Amino acid sequence: NGVPGQRPVKPERLVTMSIKNVMRWALGSTAVCVATAAIAQTPAAPAARHAPAAPAAAHADPHAIRVLLSPELETVLASQMLGRVSSLNAGLGARVNKGQTLLSFDCSEAAARMRMAQAEYANAKETQDVKERLRKLEAAGDTEVLLAKTMADKAKASISLTQVQMGQCVVKAPFSGHVVKLHVKPAQGVNVGVPLLEMVSDGPLKLRLNAPSRWLHALKTGTTFEVTIDETLKTYPAKVSAINARVDAVAQTVELEARIDGNHPELLAGMSGVARFPGLQ
Repeated sequence: NGVPGQRPVKPERLVTMSIKNVMRWALGSTAVCVATAAIAQTPAAPAARHAPAAPAAAHADPHAIRVLLSPELETVLASQMLGRVSSLNAGLGARVNKGQTLLSFDCSEAAARMRMAQAEYANAKETQDVKERLRKLEAAGDTEVLLAKTMADKAKASISLTQVQMGQCVVKAPFSGHVVKLHVKPAQGVNVGVPLLEMVSDGPLKLRLNAPSRWLHALKTGTTFEVTIDETLKTYPAKVSAINARVDAVAQTVELEARIDGNHPELLAGMSGVARFPGLQ
């Protein structure tokens, strides 16, 4: 049905117009494909040239052996009781003497138990004395005297136990050295076995290194060598002080301990460096 006022379009003309539209769409698609192919074939702009890579670092000396400086003694002090830290008397890196108090716990409960144990012992001891006097008057039997003595000994043992528990309220330095790590803070609650702080001892440091096992024929206690410490950039004379009794079968190395000659305050535990054995190249 045509629109009023317009002339009707013949069927032949409609077919001709549809064919022209199809051809126009096909030509447009072909043009798009050709343009896309041309863009794909256009050479990309040359990328920016990177600066030439830095030359590879020189190979490390195959005869150099890495070493580590270790303290003579080191330990982790752990809590022996359940409680709250009341005071911390040592800071990070602080030097402490053997027997110095490092940390204290709140021991008000243990102190109360001590007073209770002392009162029980006083009562038991008085009972024992009375029974012994009555025994002399033949007013008490041997069994009563023995039981009274047993109760007094038990109360005395309670005092000893409480003294041990109160001794755990204070943590003292087991040797002279430095505090290298703190695990707790004042007023912090801790459980049994929780690490409190770490210490290393004073005095000369020892070197730890792994030497090739093929050197064992020439290595012995007292063998001299030189060690260069990375942190100080200095070279120090050293001597082998101990040789492990077992060889690492996989790495074909043997563990050594050594000492640096002389006193060098600038050296600290944890520093590392390189050792060289001139006679074992």
